[in-house]
Amino acid sequence: MEDIEDLLVGGIGGGTPPGFRLPLTASVGVKPKTKKRFPSDSEYMAGQLSAFGYAVSDNSEEADLWLINTCTVKSPSQSAMDTLISKCRSAKKPLVVAGCVPQGSRDLKELEGVSIVGVQQIDRVVEVVEETLKGHEVRLLNRKTLPALDLPKVRKNKFVEILPINVGCLGACTYCKTKHARGHLGSYTVDSLTGRLRSVMADGVKEIWLSSEDTGAYGRDIGVNILILLNAIVKELPSDGSTMLRIGMTNPPYILEHLKDIADILRHPCVYSFLHVPVQSGSDAILTAMKREYTISEFRMVVDTLTELVPGMQIATDIICGFPGETDEDFAQTVNLVKEYKFAQVHISQFYPRPGTPAARMKKVPSTLVKKRSRELTSVFESFTPYDGMVGKVERIWITEIATDGSHLVGHTKGYVQVLVIGPGSMLGTSAMVKITSVGRWSVFGKVIQAHNQSNGSMTSSKRSSSDGTSSLCCNLDETCTCSGQPEPCACGPTNCGGQILPDGSGVSVPENDSWSEDQNNRNLIGWLLRKRKNHPERRIENGNVMDNKGKRERSLSAPGGWGPVDAALICGMLVSLLTIVALLLYIGSTSK
Repeated sequence: MEDIEDLLVGGIGGGTPPGFRLPLTASVGVKPKTKKRFPSDSEYMAGQLSAFGYAVSDNSEEADLWLINTCTVKSPSQSAMDTLISKCRSAKKPLVVAGCVPQGSRDLKELEGVSIVGVQQIDRVVEVVEETLKGHEVRLLNRKTLPALDLPKVRKNKFVEILPINVGCLGACTYCKTKHARGHLGSYTVDSLTGRLRSVMADGVKEIWLSSEDTGAYGRDIGVNILILLNAIVKELPSDGSTMLRIGMTNPPYILEHLKDIADILRHPCVYSFLHVPVQSGSDAILTAMKREYTISEFRMVVDTLTELVPGMQIATDIICGFPGETDEDFAQTVNLVKEYKFAQVHISQFYPRPGTPAARMKKVPSTLVKKRSRELTSVFESFTPYDGMVGKVERIWITEIATDGSHLVGHTKGYVQVLVIGPGSMLGTSAMVKITSVGRWSVFGKVIQAHNQSNGSMTSSKRSSSDGTSSLCCNLDETCTCSGQPEPCACGPTNCGGQILPDGSGVSVPENDSWSEDQNNRNLIGWLLRKRKNHPERRIENGNVMDNKGKRERSLSAPGGWGPVDAALICGMLVSLLTIVALLLYIGSTSK
């Protein structure tokens, strides 16, 4: 087995220093296993590969290399990784495995003969891919510094920036493998994060999601804290509210001392009044066994204080059913806690022992009982109707994506309630005032009544009267269209670590059967298919025109879809026909005289 440092220095690459590569003439592609948004690490790796000339391949058979990004929080992710590795070996394709699984379990038998890149080495993914394509097995895992924040990046949603504020954590939860992979807390500086914020807002980003294994622990390794960072970030956000901040998952211990100040931040008009605070169990005995470093009374203090001080505050939480040693009484306390607070979002998971963790050596609760408890808690959670009182209310929403049905746009209120509206795709990246017309279990439906004009900060009516006297959404041709418009990556986030996303993507629950495992795999594991596109010219966008690799303009982006040869022929034919008719009419008119 060769180490990539040995491959890059003294021979291969002509002495090129590690971390430096000349751009390739080939192109590279990324194929996610799911349409869900990439975690931040994946976006950074995709961006670097794209910058070095790689392009997306939708066909696993024609791919030159597979790249898999993994999460180690739950066991199903590793199971899915094993399946993909087996498929890749059968297809005889070069393979690179990235993310938490190889970082935290580098000696896994399944990783023998596979190139791997660690969570803090993502800035060198191009090197690993190149050497793997040459037939070398490389491993790059150890690093003492954090990856740069300004690496090339490919956002799966161009309006959302997932901004990592630190890696690792201070906790030592007995069930969690993340610390094995991510290590001790390492925080980015306040200046580097605010600098990145300014840069992405200049790119048109409209939502900033702070990403972390534990947001509340930020800065304790560099002499600052989360409150200092949040205040600095808020000062950078536009005063018109066009760009929103979503604070990432935080465990109770590290925000207890800042509760009132955090509430002030959450009340800010540019910050979503939403926080993901995992509780994991309603029993102090189980929390002690988990080494969660807080009590139920302290969790209640967090929820009660924020709910009291922040209007419309929404709290999401996590529950683990069947942790080793959990008695019927322990579970009953968990159920009562959920019933009392009626959380709008609860991410429910069954306990999975992670090899190498203390909890894996504890006496397990029978699997049948674990499933029974999961079903019961899911049933309790799904009985809540958290949005019933919203019908008729007028809310401002921020719209960032298209719903899976292809017809609705997805926006969120300041309390991060998901709102589905009908409107043109040009509403993406804007905000609007909507009237809530109906509610469902997982989201609400609204009707756009005003769209926000970001050029001057005003609100513009999004309705006009049609010929039949009814109101309809429209576009104002004299200005920009006036009616246009999931949880933390990897470590215990709402889309990755504890439940099944419901059809509209808002609520989360966990079914008791094996389909949970399959769904979890899709969110925790991203497979990338990389190929060299030899027969397809590269294209780029310059000044609104699509250019080929020789610099020739192929078509303009200003025309709807661009005019090709067929369009030009049709237009010419119509003009010739029109001229012929005019000539005939003139001839008939002259002869009749």
